[in-house]
Amino acid sequence: ALAPAPLPQNFDESFAGQTLRLDYHHVGNAAEHHVAYEGLRLEGPWPGSRTQLVDTSNLGKYLFVVLDPTTNTQLYSRGFASIFGEWATTGEAKQQWKAIHESVRFPEPKGPVQLVLKERSTDGTFEEFWSKRVDPNTRFVDRSSLPPVGKVIPIQENGSAATKVDLLVLGEGYPANQAAKFEADLRRLTEAFFRSEPFATRRSDWNVRGLHVPSSEAGISNPREGDWHASPLGLSFNAFDSDRYVLTYANRAIREAAALAPYDTLILLFNDEKYGGGGIFNLWSTVAAGSGESEYLFVHEFGHSFAGLADEYYTSQVSYEDFNPEGVEPWEVNITALLDPAQIKWADLMEADTPLPTPWDQAAYDEYSLAIQKRRSQMRANGASEADMEALFDEVRAKTAPMLQAEAHYGKVGAFEGGGYRAKGIYRSELDCIMFTRNPKHFCRVCARGLERVMDLYTR
Repeated sequence: ALAPAPLPQNFDESFAGQTLRLDYHHVGNAAEHHVAYEGLRLEGPWPGSRTQLVDTSNLGKYLFVVLDPTTNTQLYSRGFASIFGEWATTGEAKQQWKAIHESVRFPEPKGPVQLVLKERSTDGTFEEFWSKRVDPNTRFVDRSSLPPVGKVIPIQENGSAATKVDLLVLGEGYPANQAAKFEADLRRLTEAFFRSEPFATRRSDWNVRGLHVPSSEAGISNPREGDWHASPLGLSFNAFDSDRYVLTYANRAIREAAALAPYDTLILLFNDEKYGGGGIFNLWSTVAAGSGESEYLFVHEFGHSFAGLADEYYTSQVSYEDFNPEGVEPWEVNITALLDPAQIKWADLMEADTPLPTPWDQAAYDEYSLAIQKRRSQMRANGASEADMEALFDEVRAKTAPMLQAEAHYGKVGAFEGGGYRAKGIYRSELDCIMFTRNPKHFCRVCARGLERVMDLYTR
C-alpha cells in the first residue's frame, strides 16, 4: 500500500538547489550490519522533482531520510536496495564480513539536517540503524570540481530535469576508438526501451543521455573464463559466483562519472556479447550490449533498478539463500506470499471470480524449465558459443510461450505460485511477464502500474 501523501513542501525554503551525495561503507555479515561514514560530496544542480520530495511508494529494503533537526520534519526520503543487502542473503555472508561502498543523493539543504538510514523489518515497517547530523555549510563538504572522465551524449531532451525522469546510461568496456559504437548501441536500445509499455506511452516524460567513459580495452571481466579487464567502472560477470550476474563494487567511480550529467536513474551498458546483467532498486542496472538478448535485458533489468520489480522466475540458479523468507510479505509490488488473500495488494486489478491461489500447470512448466537449466549449465561447461546459447533461448520461447498462453487464466491478474526465486510460497501477479520469461515484450499490468507510480515521483 502507498503511504499517506506528505504535506505540501516549498523546495526553495529548505534547499539550496544543488545535489549532495552521502558516501559511506556498508559493513557487516548475514547477522549484523553497520555504517562507516565517509563524507559528503557536492554534485551539480538537483535533477529530481521539487514537489515529490517525500517517498510515498513504500518500496525498498532500506529507506534514506533527511530530517529537519529542529522540528523533526521529514524534508526528503527515498527507498532503495543495495549490493550489501543482496549479499547479506548469500551463504558467503554467513561465513565472513564485507565492506561495500554505497551512496545516496539528496537536495543540498540550506542548514543542518539529520541524515537517517532505516532497514525494513519483517512486518514491513522501517527501523533506524544509522543517523548523523550534518551541516552542508562547513568545510567538511567536498566541493572540488568533477573530473571530466567522459563525454555526455544527449539522446532525447523533453524538458526540465525537475519534471522529467532523467535516465543516464554509462558506457563500460568501450575504448576511446569505440565511442561511435557505444552511441549506436545506446540509440538502438533506447528505441527498444520506448517500444515497450508503459514507457512507450510516456516517452515525453523522459530525458535520456549517454556518457562514454573510455576503457583501455574492449569488454569486461569474466572470472570463470580467466578473462580480466581493468575497466574504469569495474563491471564483472560472476557476481556472488553467479555466472551471468554482472555487478561492480566501484561505486565511487560510477558516482563521480555520473555526476557530470543530471540523472534520476542509471544504466551501465557494457560492451560484451556474453548474456548477462543485473538490476538493484534505486542503484543501477547492468546490460550486455552485444548479447542477442540485449533489448530484453535493457528493459527487464531496468524494471528492477527503477521500480524495484522482483524477478518472477524461480528455476534459474541464484546465490541467494534467504531472499524471500517464509512468512514474510515481499515489499516488491509484483510478488506476494499470499498471507492474507483478502488483502492481496493488486486486488483492484483482479476479476471477482479469479480464484486465489490461481491454478496453472506448474508441474509441466517446471519439468521442462528445470531440464533446460540443466542443459544450459552443461552447455556453458562445455564452452558453448554465445550463438548456441541464444539458439537455446529461442527454443525455450517457442515452447513456453504457447504453453503459458494455453492456460485458462492466461492474461488475467491473479496469484500464480512460483516467483521471487521460490517455486512454492511466493506468487506472481500474472502467468507471464517480462519479469518472468523472455516471451513478452511488455510488463504485466501490476508491473506496469508499479513503473508508472515511480515515474510520477519524478515528473510531478
